[in-house]
Amino acid sequence: MPLKKNLRQLLFWFLAFMLFIAVYQNMKGVERERNIPYSEFKAKLRDHQITKVSVSQDKISGDMAEGDKTVPFRTIPMSDPKLIEDMDASGVKEYKAEADRSWIASLVLNVGWILLFVFIWWFLFIRQAQMGGKQAMAFGKSRARQQDLKKQKVTFKDVAGCDETKEELKDIVDYLKNPKKYQTLGGELPKGVLLYGPPGTGKTLLARAVAGEAGVPFFTSSGSEFVEMFVGVGASRVRDLFERAKKSAPAIVFLDELDAVGRSRFAGIGGGHDEREQTLNQLLVELDGFESKEGIILIGATNRPDVLDNALLRPGRFDRRINVPVPDIKGRQEILAVHGGKVKLASEVDLSVIARHTPGFVGADLANIVNEAAIIAAKKEQKVVDQKDLEEAIEKMLAGPQRKSRIISDREKKVVAYHEAGHTLVAKTLPGCDPVHKVSIIPRGPALGYTLQLPLEDKYLTSKTEILNRLCVLLGGRAAEEIVIGEITTGAHDDLAKVTNFAQKMVLEFGMSDKIGPLSLKKDENEVFLGRDIVRQPGYSNETARSVDDEIKRIVSDCYMKAKAALTGNRKALDAIAARLIENEVVDAEEIDSIIAAAKAA
Repeated sequence: MPLKKNLRQLLFWFLAFMLFIAVYQNMKGVERERNIPYSEFKAKLRDHQITKVSVSQDKISGDMAEGDKTVPFRTIPMSDPKLIEDMDASGVKEYKAEADRSWIASLVLNVGWILLFVFIWWFLFIRQAQMGGKQAMAFGKSRARQQDLKKQKVTFKDVAGCDETKEELKDIVDYLKNPKKYQTLGGELPKGVLLYGPPGTGKTLLARAVAGEAGVPFFTSSGSEFVEMFVGVGASRVRDLFERAKKSAPAIVFLDELDAVGRSRFAGIGGGHDEREQTLNQLLVELDGFESKEGIILIGATNRPDVLDNALLRPGRFDRRINVPVPDIKGRQEILAVHGGKVKLASEVDLSVIARHTPGFVGADLANIVNEAAIIAAKKEQKVVDQKDLEEAIEKMLAGPQRKSRIISDREKKVVAYHEAGHTLVAKTLPGCDPVHKVSIIPRGPALGYTLQLPLEDKYLTSKTEILNRLCVLLGGRAAEEIVIGEITTGAHDDLAKVTNFAQKMVLEFGMSDKIGPLSLKKDENEVFLGRDIVRQPGYSNETARSVDDEIKRIVSDCYMKAKAALTGNRKALDAIAARLIENEVVDAEEIDSIIAAAKAA
């Protein structure tokens, strides 16, 4: 359609231009010819000054000589039967008769330029003003897009790693396909479904799968599209969106990033006529107002369900709230299989190993791993993606790209080697730590080295002992520097930040401090405009705050001393691991085990 419209406009302007040229040439010719009386024409004819004559019913035109120049002329003809004899006698070189011009041609040539001017003036000014008015009226129209499900149809087969979530959504699909089955029992279609979970878990993909399975019109929009600088525009767009959906009912309306318009109201800031609040009010009315919206389901997606307004979450509006969690190891393997089917994987690739090495990864992360592995394989000019490419992609996501071009002095290389060896040896010494998969002193991203620990299985609960041992592993790098080098460096700044954060959570959130007791002293982290109090109080006394600080410091100090003791008792293994790192830069799990066993046997 846009191409045809552009062609029509191009053809219109071409014809208008050609008409303008024709009128211009005609007017130019009229202005160039000299008007002379018929008597003067006869006199010049007798004087042999006329060289060319063209005779028509309403004029005689031609060329006449004036000195060295030839000047065009025109005159009004009179009844003169001897005109041809006179032209022959005067020696006119060329004379001819012109056919009578039709009244249409005369009208076009005489009046056409006036009409052309009027039309151009209307097109450039009046029509543009009208279009501007329509655009102004369309400012309150919804910008939601209706997806073409025939071109990009997504079904539940394309969604992996969230079986329970799909089961919840299959009820919606079944209702849209067979509404009478539920209506005979008095059941009603849910007004809204809220999908919430961490970013990248597949909330948008699930909504598209619901529309693809149900085969109904699917309107998609974003919460930010309703918020404008003009008051009332957001509410108008909400009304228009639901009117469009009502005409296509049964239909699905998908609103991504719902928290952009659904945040809690009555913050006491911005007054009662805040544009976001007006948009939210209209959305509440459309979901469950006096006018029923039969056959319309609103699917909302958000990463922050905690900031949504309570009126939006009540039954009758968002009847179902479905969590889209981070996939477990089985789900990760299914997701990897879906994305791995789009690239050429080697036959020996074991996706279960990749799934085990990626705890906490969401669907978007796993898709990126497969894509990065394909890019790495293409750089190596391989025909397929092998296991090493996938593992390299995991390390690239966790620690960043390798920076082999960074030049490190021998002294700093030794410090980094002992630092990473300290992490590794503490992790191998203390029980309950995640197994060490690989240790490297090749710079990746901002880090000069890294120790990669990968759990054997997904964990949903963590004990106090496991947290303390994790703190010891993080502090093992700083402890190794102090034991071997005799001086501490800035290389442990990231480890210290993580240790402090863990220790604070143990005391303030998890109740894992004997001194503080089983209390949760975590501060309210709600945003100012969502809270009811702008001035926040910590919720406990200064004495308790001092005790919290002392307890955090004690936990970190105890873990540091425990890490130092583990390294001091295994000094030979520490030196052997560091020496191998300086030599090879990368040491894997099997080699680490053999080094530790050899050091203990020596």
